[in-house]
Amino acid sequence: MSRAPRASGSTGKAIEQAVGKALDPLATALRKATQGSAPAQPAPATPATPGKPGLKVSPLAVPFPTIPGVGGVEMTTARAGFYKHERDDLVVFRFARGTSCAGVFTRHKVGSAPVDWCRRQLDSAGGGQDVRALVVNAGCANAFTGKAGADAARRTASEVAKRFGCRQRDVMLASTGVIGVLLDDRKIAAKLGEIEHKLDGDTPAPEQWAAAGRGIMTTDTFPKGSFAECKIDGYTVRIAGIAKGSGMIAPDMATMLAFIVTDADIHPTVLRALLGLHVRTTFNSVTVDGDTSTNDTCLLFATGTSGAPRIGRVGDRRLKEFSAALDKVMLDLAHQLVRDGEGASKFVRITVEGAASPASARKLAKSIADSPLVKTAIAGEDANWGRIVMAVGKTEEPVDRDHLAIRFGPHQAAVDGAIAPTYDEAKMSAYMKRPEIDIAVDVGMGRASATVWTCDLTKGYVEINGDYRS
Repeated sequence: MSRAPRASGSTGKAIEQAVGKALDPLATALRKATQGSAPAQPAPATPATPGKPGLKVSPLAVPFPTIPGVGGVEMTTARAGFYKHERDDLVVFRFARGTSCAGVFTRHKVGSAPVDWCRRQLDSAGGGQDVRALVVNAGCANAFTGKAGADAARRTASEVAKRFGCRQRDVMLASTGVIGVLLDDRKIAAKLGEIEHKLDGDTPAPEQWAAAGRGIMTTDTFPKGSFAECKIDGYTVRIAGIAKGSGMIAPDMATMLAFIVTDADIHPTVLRALLGLHVRTTFNSVTVDGDTSTNDTCLLFATGTSGAPRIGRVGDRRLKEFSAALDKVMLDLAHQLVRDGEGASKFVRITVEGAASPASARKLAKSIADSPLVKTAIAGEDANWGRIVMAVGKTEEPVDRDHLAIRFGPHQAAVDGAIAPTYDEAKMSAYMKRPEIDIAVDVGMGRASATVWTCDLTKGYVEINGDYRS
């Protein structure tokens, strides 16, 4: 899908422009500071639960970090039975009163029932002001299920609201799994007593986060989490998040679920602006296979328990450090989605420079990243720069053929529209054996640039997706 997702709310676009302008002097520094994923720490000693039995852990996997407690949120998991095999497939978050929420969702024309539900609640008057719960199930997407699917989503929110003493509108929902299967909400309702008991227990925060990361997996081969701290007016603020995604990943929003929680006190309007600002260069800049999901959801919650002063204006300078930390967490999670691409063996960064406009640079980079011919060449460790020329030219974007240049890492493959005089096949072949590869293309039309992250396309992708529903 080519159109970017919008932040929830009718004023989302204007707000995003305002916050972009307010933070513009920082934009370059923020991007440079957050180009790499945060170093991961060893995960807590808890048993690993695979998303699907038999899948080998990606060779590009990173350990789940140790995530400390974030004030105002507890979470737990249960087995509702959406999968045949033994695993937890239901995750519930409980938030403190007054928690703010913002969301960005898929622009897929066949959006799922939980996407419709969240968008409607957040777009309503006062939406996102006091969100108390998030319910996530894996194994059933509840997409393309019509009115019956919408009713199942509403009943789920109603049951959780009764348990947590809040309104239906204050319960967010997310689902992932097979499309076209109606959600059996009775399976969720039957587990709410167990969920409440666990939430009132004393499970350490790192174990809660690790279990939640595993509970939302489908064909993922490792759970994905990230954590950062920053200061707001001298107060320490925490930001933590988990995500899932492995296949059906493509801008915009990629095929993913992501849930990020901070203990900062930020108005929903400001959260929407920040989320819209950073999603463009993080979750909207990764692709595995060029296919966009019906269920893509990214929700950002602010519990307001850190003691830091409330931020109610998008231009507030106190957002500077928080904005950078949020971008860091989102980019880390986005990179992990690519690292877990179905069957992936290479993590690839594609940068287009010298484009006529940022939009043109982005389209060119996505064309390269989504090309099956480029991706299979990378899988075969073949620096076939001719396929990159193909992917650039087919976009019909402005390109100066006689000034086109292509690099693989430090090695020049083409310059001024022809093979580079210094081209060395042996050095290039050695570089292509690396697990992480950088490809840079200069199209010679201007000064705009864009970066997209992707992976290679292997036989493993075909095997996983050929066997998806079994």
